[in-house]
Amino acid sequence: MSQRFVVRATGPARPGQTAALGTALVSANCRLLDLSQHVAFGEVTLEALVETADDLGAMLPTAGDVFGLDCRVEKVSAESEALWADVAKDARWVLTLMAPRLSAEVMAEVGALTAEHGLIIERVKRLSAAGQLDMDASPAGAGACLEWRLGGAIEDAVSLREKILALSERFGVDVALQRSNAWRRHRRLICFDMDSTLIQAEVIDELARRHGVYEEVASVTERAMRGELDFQQSFRERMSKLEGLDESVLAEIAESLPLMPGLERLMRYLKRLGYRTAILSGGFTYFARHLQQRLGFDEIHANELVIRDGKVTGEVAEPIVDAGRKATMLRQIAEREGWDLAQTVAVGDGANDLEMLATAGLGVAFHAKPLVRRQARQSVSTLGLDGLLYLLGYSAAELEELSRGE
Repeated sequence: MSQRFVVRATGPARPGQTAALGTALVSANCRLLDLSQHVAFGEVTLEALVETADDLGAMLPTAGDVFGLDCRVEKVSAESEALWADVAKDARWVLTLMAPRLSAEVMAEVGALTAEHGLIIERVKRLSAAGQLDMDASPAGAGACLEWRLGGAIEDAVSLREKILALSERFGVDVALQRSNAWRRHRRLICFDMDSTLIQAEVIDELARRHGVYEEVASVTERAMRGELDFQQSFRERMSKLEGLDESVLAEIAESLPLMPGLERLMRYLKRLGYRTAILSGGFTYFARHLQQRLGFDEIHANELVIRDGKVTGEVAEPIVDAGRKATMLRQIAEREGWDLAQTVAVGDGANDLEMLATAGLGVAFHAKPLVRRQARQSVSTLGLDGLLYLLGYSAAELEELSRGE
């Protein structure tokens, strides 16, 4: 009568071991049901689930001596098989842990949190460059990152999200939890807010400073934050304060816009990987177009300043790009290109980005205020924009290989 066994072979990694184990299994009249192999720090672990009527216990350990592996054979009980069959039905998750540096204490806390919610850690993989995780991982500032593959059902998603946020704030790390599915490594469209996301500035504030009306504009902004004005009302009122601003000031500001750290590296790889990139901004096309020319964004959608005789009129062309229009534009681009919404990514920092973040398959609050971080599904606050590459599942080694192919 056939029985099932798990064969575990470990030892110093060298070529030919998988072939040798396979040959030994053939000699033992085994039917191969599953196989996994992993090499870490020069040591290989081979695991095979097999079915056979023969006695593996006496045969394989001896065969292991021939190819330099320590072989153990364990019979799979009916109870164990039923348990793992149930586990296999559970959802799979990817937890991405990122920060300028990661400590053993953080690792322990994440492990305890996953255990508390009944999640099984199936694999932990370093995505950042080789080096110590508790030190700066790379001169480029890409940071340290570990990717955890988890299995299990999440019974209380709200509680888990709250605890992830608390852990993030306590240790100064980013913790992102995503469902592992076919789309994760097949995103096609990434839409960005502009001000305070792609650039380290709020352009309308810079324009107001140069025109000597910053305090007036800031007062309107404060009224909007108190809920006295909606976005379109506050935007029109702030714009009216800029009437008469010389067009030459726009060019001066555009040339001096400080880019967000990691943006150039992110765009270089996104273009190489074939993503379509778009700016969806409540700011101005004048500045979005400057970024497009400099960094290669595929399309831009923002507010068009009305300029007459070299002067800003204080008006903008319709329609105004507000929160709802950002979300609509994301949907329209995806539909036009024939992509599922699950293949889209949105990145922003403000409350007017939340609708766009909720619409996208992956919505990321970037260096956002606590309110926005709490409402967005994912957030990046400790790394630059190139930290998004980790959320998309790309390792430093893969990106380096991509660069060598250029």
